[in-house]
Amino acid sequence: MSFSSFDLHPSLLRAAADAGFTEPTPIQRDAIPHCLAGRDVVACAMTGSGKTAAFLLPIMNRLLAVPRGRTRALVLAPTRELAAQIVEHFGALARHTELRAAAVFGGVPAAPQERALRRGVDLVVACPGRLLDHLQHPYARLAGLEVLVLDEADRMLDMGFLPDIKRVLAALPKAEQTLLFSATIPPPIVHLARQLMRDPAVLDVERPPAPASGVRQQIYPVPERLKPQLLLALLRGDTLANALVFTRTKHRANRLAAFLQQHAIECERIHGNRSQGQRTLALDGFKSGRYRVLVATDVAARGIDIAALSHVVNFDVPNVPEDYIHRVGRTARAGATGEALTFAAPQERAELSAIERAVGKTLPRATLPGFDYDQAPAGRFEIPIGERIAEIRARKAEDRARARAKAERKAVAAERLSGAAVAVTAPVPARAGLERPRRPRRGRRSGRRY
Repeated sequence: MSFSSFDLHPSLLRAAADAGFTEPTPIQRDAIPHCLAGRDVVACAMTGSGKTAAFLLPIMNRLLAVPRGRTRALVLAPTRELAAQIVEHFGALARHTELRAAAVFGGVPAAPQERALRRGVDLVVACPGRLLDHLQHPYARLAGLEVLVLDEADRMLDMGFLPDIKRVLAALPKAEQTLLFSATIPPPIVHLARQLMRDPAVLDVERPPAPASGVRQQIYPVPERLKPQLLLALLRGDTLANALVFTRTKHRANRLAAFLQQHAIECERIHGNRSQGQRTLALDGFKSGRYRVLVATDVAARGIDIAALSHVVNFDVPNVPEDYIHRVGRTARAGATGEALTFAAPQERAELSAIERAVGKTLPRATLPGFDYDQAPAGRFEIPIGERIAEIRARKAEDRARARAKAERKAVAAERLSGAAVAVTAPVPARAGLERPRRPRRGRRSGRRY
């Protein structure tokens, strides 16, 4: 089966061929006909299986059939990186058309997004928070909306995102078609999605979640204190060409990036406390090969498409199996192969067992030959949160003390200046026995002296 078997616009088939699409992936083969027919769709497929093209191609085919010069399709995504990636895919598939798309998310100026919404690009890809900001204004009513897509729906419709999703849906006109795509869709999410949709075609939802078949998974048991040293040893050997390394928290991502940089490993970090510009530069540098390692929190587990990524490293075992699947899905994309290494400390045994139950097998254990698993760590890797809070409070107390001292110095200086001004302007008393001569005054009307 080839893409030409779908009833797609010739310009889209040409762009698909330019992008190297030879034959549809299973999710594309199953979803595209339903999407072209106008049906609502709930589709589940493993990460890296081509879900983005599965909904973009039918949407673009609709847009090309009857051009109307207004925004007719909206894709909601949970992260900025995923939104930017979808727009990038759209641009590749629209290269032989005049279709336009715009990304709407926080961390960047809102003015260009407002201009895009005002002029009516064909497709808007948005994160809910920034879109809600725009929806408060008349220019963002999206009156011509025809297709709504919820991408990575398990994250979009969980309890954290559901209120924003409901507010967005309440502010939008009812779409003619709703598409829901994700790598994992737990049963409660399926039930909720069906409440939002009309008789959807449900594709592969019952399939148990699993990483891509090309991912070789290994567990490295290691004491928590030696995780940084183990990663450094792997990087100094021939094991890791490049690696996307996931940590549990932003603080650990910062500490690990600093540790690797101190040991001459080219790396950057990406997490929620980094500005959009910093995140973009870090990701671009990693893709181009400037950085060998990108340290990330789960903000990067979805929506990061990196060609030829050889390794994903779970520096910390993720708390839930779904996050593990999305993390390791950053490698072995589009039929390629890759490796996923997970550093598992004894205290993470419960999380690891939950992952193995989810994937339906015991993952193989591995050790690094020559690595001293009994060595003492070079220093303390993570600062306990209590100490960090105490340090922040102490720093703020010092800032307040400096501000008070500065204000007191200013007050003293102002008082001195005021005293000096009084001394200068005070009248000089006449000497004893002498009188100051009086100046004749000029009359106001006649001008005579009197």
